[in-house]
Amino acid sequence: MKKHILLLMAVLNISALFGQNTFKAIIKDSETKESLINASAIVKGTNNGASADINGLIEIKNIPNGHQIIIFSFVGYEQQAVPFDFPITQSEPIEILLTIQPDETEDVIITSTRSSGTIEAIPTRVELIAGEELEEKGNMKPGDIRMMLNESTGIQTQQTSATSYNSSIRIQGLDGKYTQILKDGMPLYSGFAGGLSLLQIVPLDLKQVEVIKGASSTLYGGGAIAGLVNLISKTPTEKRVLNFLINGTSALGIDVSGFYSQRFNNVGTTIFASYNAGKPYEPANIGLTAIPKFDRYTVNPKLFFYFDEKTILNIGLNTTIEDRIGGDIEYIEGRGDSIHSYFEKNKTHRTSTQVQVDHRLSDLSKLSFKNSLSYYDRSIEIPDFKFAGIHLSSFSEATFNYGTEATEWIIGFNLWTDNFTQNRIDTSKILDYNYTTIGAFIQNSWHVSEKLTLETGFRGDYQNEYGFFVLPRISALFKANEKVTIRLGGGLGFKTPTVFTEDAERIQFRNVLPIDVSKTKAEQSIGGNFDINYKTPLSEKLFLTINTLFFYTQVNNPLVLLSTNTGFYEFKQSEGFIDSKGFETNIKLVFDDFKLFIGYTFADVNQHENENTTTFPLVAKHRLNNVLMYEIEDELKIGLEAYYFSPQKLNDDTTGKQYWIFGLMVEKLWEHFSVFVNFENYLDTRQTKFDTIYTGTITNPTFRDIYAPVDGFVINGGIKIKF
Repeated sequence: MKKHILLLMAVLNISALFGQNTFKAIIKDSETKESLINASAIVKGTNNGASADINGLIEIKNIPNGHQIIIFSFVGYEQQAVPFDFPITQSEPIEILLTIQPDETEDVIITSTRSSGTIEAIPTRVELIAGEELEEKGNMKPGDIRMMLNESTGIQTQQTSATSYNSSIRIQGLDGKYTQILKDGMPLYSGFAGGLSLLQIVPLDLKQVEVIKGASSTLYGGGAIAGLVNLISKTPTEKRVLNFLINGTSALGIDVSGFYSQRFNNVGTTIFASYNAGKPYEPANIGLTAIPKFDRYTVNPKLFFYFDEKTILNIGLNTTIEDRIGGDIEYIEGRGDSIHSYFEKNKTHRTSTQVQVDHRLSDLSKLSFKNSLSYYDRSIEIPDFKFAGIHLSSFSEATFNYGTEATEWIIGFNLWTDNFTQNRIDTSKILDYNYTTIGAFIQNSWHVSEKLTLETGFRGDYQNEYGFFVLPRISALFKANEKVTIRLGGGLGFKTPTVFTEDAERIQFRNVLPIDVSKTKAEQSIGGNFDINYKTPLSEKLFLTINTLFFYTQVNNPLVLLSTNTGFYEFKQSEGFIDSKGFETNIKLVFDDFKLFIGYTFADVNQHENENTTTFPLVAKHRLNNVLMYEIEDELKIGLEAYYFSPQKLNDDTTGKQYWIFGLMVEKLWEHFSVFVNFENYLDTRQTKFDTIYTGTITNPTFRDIYAPVDGFVINGGIKIKF
């Protein structure tokens, strides 16, 4: 009996031994057929796996007989699960081809270039803020988009009021008047609205933000000499979206926002509403507000009509009402007297409508029409002076798209009206103007080969006061291989002169004389970019992306605001030019749940006139952006930030101090809600700690340039609810 048991055990052991199989495979890139060193393979449901050697070869031993699934993976590539039945008859290593995983933004369709395509496939260089990055930046400043843009390389927001927080955006060191801000491709934030635009746009209803740096007037007409920022709204889906955000700050501010969207068969809607408020905040004990007292209400409803598979109509209404007052905190809090009497009041009422129709004629062609009407009523008041007026503008555009796999053509026409009427409340000269611009453009995207794509454009604009402008543009995309992409582009731009500039905003338009059209001409520019993008896996868990952009822009005959001998300010046309040159480098490292972003900007901006060269004011020549993120998907986000600004030349011919800003953000997520807290500028960097912000007396202050934060260390935190 014992002999039979021993014989049975021996047979079972031999069967088990012969039931253990060895699997061999070579893992390669599906396109280049290069071996993927350190790629991994594992038998599903077990810990039995191996890593590829220098030849891409993996070998897994002790695989039992039967049906097994082996999972192949490599950082930056799509995971692949392949079934096998063991034992297998093939003795040679099996070839496994992995496909590069699309980048986080690759499937996002870019609209700002007009041509249809993903961010990876278009020749024009576009920077994208979307998805998780948009939400994370929204946590830090839920009430406006100022910080969202300021934390991008090559972009600097410039505070134009020391006490009311008014700000503009500078791209590659050029004045804010040279940047065009769009909402869904429509210019809603220009002219008199420019000084408060960044503070009155709440990000909760934004799907993505697209930034194009360099001359972009060919795309959307005058104004985009330095570049453009296009704010793309969310659209309804069949799945209901209902989001709420409540945020409070240690600077005595509150933000409450709600967004709803849903599509019901042939009708859809999005509704956004927000209330943003703040009490006067003064951390420096100098008696002047760093953050003003304000109350703002915003309502943006939108309707979508899906008539059939070919035709979509959407109609939207945007309304914003705000009262804002900064200045002497004693006065604002009701304790003013003859000494504590300085204030700066801003009252604004914005209403705009948007209409867009898209009709697909065939699989290859489409007609589109869009229109916006904008009403903006604003008043600025300081002691003994008030400036107020109504800015009316409209934008209409019709385009025809025709595209095949190899080429795409876009032909369009647009009409832009821009009218400002100043209230007759004093005896100063009136700054009214009435501009009309008619334009036509044509653009072509040509996929020359798998490696080369060309994008060319030509625009002609006629402006009723300044004449005709010809604006050519060209961009090229060259894919050297799967790791290296090169872009090269350039074009012309122009800017119609108006009194609404950073310099005039800084003095509340007091004593500013109207522009003499007979003695001025439009500012014109030429510029170009050269961009290199490199991405590669460094190991199984480490992925690297490096992007470097070289830029140059020259603005000819810039319009400059100068003081006269009679106490007024007059816009004068310079005989010279302003040029901005430099480069930006962005490095992204991904390791497991960690992401490290490092950005450096070198901007050398100078003004040239009569063979003299001077440094352009309020430009940080060197900037560093550093962000370290730790994220457990759908559970936890932790972000640590550090930003460096080098010394900046000021308008009074002095030089500001260099400084660092540090921040920390934490968000804990659950299925339907999350809680976040943000420690912004936790080392309390403030201009009032190392420099002055005004001269004169507290009763009649003369403000200096604001080049560093004035609000200092601020904690904000809140809750986001999603249904």
